[in-house]
Amino acid sequence: MSKTMPLTEKAYEPVIGLEVHVQLKTESKLFCACKTDFGAPPNSHICPVCTGQPGVLPVLNKKAVEGIVKVGLAFGCRINSHTIFARKQYFYPDLPKAYQISQYENPFCEDGQIDIPTKNGMKTIRIQRIHLEEDAGKLLHAIGSTELSYSLVDLNRSCIPLMEIVSHPDMRNPDEAYEYLSILKSTIQYIGVSDCDMEKGSLRCDANISVRLVGSTAYGTKVEVKNMNSFRSVKDAIAYEINRQVEAVESGQKIVQETRLWSEAQGLTASMRSKEEAHDYRYFPDPDLIPVQLSSAWLHEIRNSLPELPKERRARLVQGLGLSDYDAGVLVSQKDLVDYYEDSLSSLPIEKRKNSAKPLVNWITTELLGRLNAEKKSIKDSPVSAKSLAQLVDLIQSGTLSGKLGKEVFAEVYEKGGSPQELVQKKGLTQVSDEAAILKYVKEVIAENPKVAEDVKAGKERAIGSLVGALMKKTQGRANPQLANQLIKKELGL
Repeated sequence: MSKTMPLTEKAYEPVIGLEVHVQLKTESKLFCACKTDFGAPPNSHICPVCTGQPGVLPVLNKKAVEGIVKVGLAFGCRINSHTIFARKQYFYPDLPKAYQISQYENPFCEDGQIDIPTKNGMKTIRIQRIHLEEDAGKLLHAIGSTELSYSLVDLNRSCIPLMEIVSHPDMRNPDEAYEYLSILKSTIQYIGVSDCDMEKGSLRCDANISVRLVGSTAYGTKVEVKNMNSFRSVKDAIAYEINRQVEAVESGQKIVQETRLWSEAQGLTASMRSKEEAHDYRYFPDPDLIPVQLSSAWLHEIRNSLPELPKERRARLVQGLGLSDYDAGVLVSQKDLVDYYEDSLSSLPIEKRKNSAKPLVNWITTELLGRLNAEKKSIKDSPVSAKSLAQLVDLIQSGTLSGKLGKEVFAEVYEKGGSPQELVQKKGLTQVSDEAAILKYVKEVIAENPKVAEDVKAGKERAIGSLVGALMKKTQGRANPQLANQLIKKELGL
């Protein structure tokens, strides 16, 4: 299967919609008091309600409702003040009731949007609905590397609160899907209603994909793709499925409405089962749950509790600190990262913050994240505190440390801890900016490198770098390189 769109006489357009399931961060499950802790022993957080025992009654978790309303407001949705829960009928071993409590008509949130950056500017991806539902359990087909001849059922996840965010089919390529997911995830993390950790199953994404001829308004037959455990997987799976469908259509095959699984190892999708329609689930109102009525006062209270969102924070960094859109975007893409940045900047005196804003971004994104990424750690695991990094940048900005020595100090603080200021004083690493002291070394390097000196005099100014390098070596990196450069030129009569 080719990885790029096959060349044909006809031009095809992908049509992509995403269904994203996000686990809401609550201490108890959606309809019972069982804990939601991840990684607990199998079937240790269960009760008669979440295992579907006869005669029990579910009780709605108010915190989950608050969480979904916050997300809906953040994405500009219309909040339905009156809503009901429905039973979604299907049979699967990890669904003990043989139905899932979900929402069908009149969900909590409808008609929102996410604006994403594209090569041609910003594009709006419409959100059709965000509804609240319970999760199913988990089937185990293997233990470790051993395949089982039977399946085990863990119901710890049964009844975990999920919100399902359903987009309209507005995306036209894998990159748009990636951007949509990135903004969706960061916004939800900012609100604090979920950690969106895909490794723990807190965020799961299914993609609905079809293709049609460019210019056509009718939708093609959609295929749902599941089992994507990272945003990169989502992007790769969509790209593969687009190519598969185009090649199938070109060879005269009919696209079947089905659910397919993405194989990360093989880099392809494989058929899992035929795709159900809404009527197959036989939705009907859940008789055990009363209709939910949200008061305008409570909705107003929730709206006022929303924190600064990524779009607003990005604008503040650009306008207030003069950061580029790119730098602000990198920082804002992860809440923990931008929190670290702002904590670092705020530890400096007010008068120094604006001049240190850009250098601090560079140190975080290059030196700090470079090391953390190599060790597969996040910014939360940084051994260099926000305050320490700000102190290091300030030492460099003030001329106390050269950039080269700054990297050495950073490495030691990263590996052994401590304060940059204390380390500089202890090791005598203060940058030398005394003209008389540096001039002594200038004369030495010119005398020791006569040919290079003549090249500089002859107009080969790039050769001056060799002289500066030799001087820095003599001073063990402590000389002020800008001053050294100026003094060498002056000594050579330039």
